[in-house]
Amino acid sequence: MSESTPEKIDSESPFKRQLRTIIFGTDTPAGRYFDIALMICIVLSVGLVFLDTVEAVHRDYGDLILVLEWGFTIVFTIEYGLRLYSATHTVLYARSFYGLVDLLSILPSYLALFIPGANFTLVIRVLRLFRIFRVLKLLRYLSEGNVLLRAMMQSSRKVFLFFFSVSLIIMVLGAVMYVVEGPENGFSSIPKSVYWTIVTLTTVGYGDITPKTGLGQAIAAFTMLLGYSIIAIPTGILTAEISQEVGRHRDLRSCNQCHKLGHELDAMYCSRCGCELDMLDSSTAKNES
Repeated sequence: MSESTPEKIDSESPFKRQLRTIIFGTDTPAGRYFDIALMICIVLSVGLVFLDTVEAVHRDYGDLILVLEWGFTIVFTIEYGLRLYSATHTVLYARSFYGLVDLLSILPSYLALFIPGANFTLVIRVLRLFRIFRVLKLLRYLSEGNVLLRAMMQSSRKVFLFFFSVSLIIMVLGAVMYVVEGPENGFSSIPKSVYWTIVTLTTVGYGDITPKTGLGQAIAAFTMLLGYSIIAIPTGILTAEISQEVGRHRDLRSCNQCHKLGHELDAMYCSRCGCELDMLDSSTAKNES
């Protein structure tokens, strides 16, 4: 906490304050250009990791890709060090989501020196693209994302109960198909029969295992129809929770003049009397949810 004292901030060098403005801010042209350049480097480095998994590309350009990967790693390492140096709260930044992602995005290259293949985990750098919300001024859309997240948390118990029930049905049908078809028709074990049931129930239908007997085909038809019947249940549960969550937020928007409730979150004027609405207090919305 001592890092945030006015005396500490006043004693900082102009270079450090300017560096913080460029690295952590997007309100200045320099800060915006820095973040855009960072996004480009992230996309290119992740693209190199993807290309390196293609055998022909790795054979012909593996050495070049390795050099470029290390070049990006050095750039990201310097950037991470500058973020630690210029952050107002160094420890808080290092322990934050972005701080941990920044660290994890450079560790695989160094771990690959001791653990072969660890460099492929560099794809975690793609998580750094979440900064695009801040760069492109899309933070206002995060509130809609929070509504979806809260709806998912609210419906988690119902969805878990649904999947638990489906799991029981899958095990029963798998066991039945093992008894009806048997190893001679490809259902060599109950786990393999359960695999067939999952593939059929989800309407994927790989076709690597198919029932041969009439009774088995009847059970397969029933399983397919059952899959179409239950596949929309989780979507319905989540949709209902989203609707309730949006309704709760709308109820927080009330008109001071006519006291009408239920305004849209981005509404500026009352739909009944035209009076200007107060902005929704984010802390109030968080407490209500």
